[in-house]
Amino acid sequence: MSVSDPIADTLTIIRNAANARKETVEFPASKLLERMMVIFKKDGYIEDFRALKDNKQGVLKVYLKYENTKSLIIGIKRVSRPGLRVYTDNNRIPKVLNGLGTAVISSSKGLVTDREARKLKIGGEVLCYIW
Repeated sequence: MSVSDPIADTLTIIRNAANARKETVEFPASKLLERMMVIFKKDGYIEDFRALKDNKQGVLKVYLKYENTKSLIIGIKRVSRPGLRVYTDNNRIPKVLNGLGTAVISSSKGLVTDREARKLKIGGEVLCYIW
């Protein structure tokens, strides 16, 4: 089965697992998703992740983070999608919940958060919001 939007599928898997209070979740690996998990870990939304070798592609195993049985991921939303790409320049980088959340931006410097993009004064494609 071919997947037309692996980022949206991954975000949905993480959202459903957090709502179901699962400890771990697995999905097909890619370099883009691995970099996205680094950002989620750095911002404190997930505990850890591991890249497991399955057969050819591999699997990412993500350990979700909870505080008093409540998930730290309250919401996660895909912004730019294959049918409607959303780009931003360095003057209009979005803030998620007035800076409490994180926007993941694909830029010429790789995947960066909205705060890093403002500091580097670069724009790019807005991939997702997480709060």
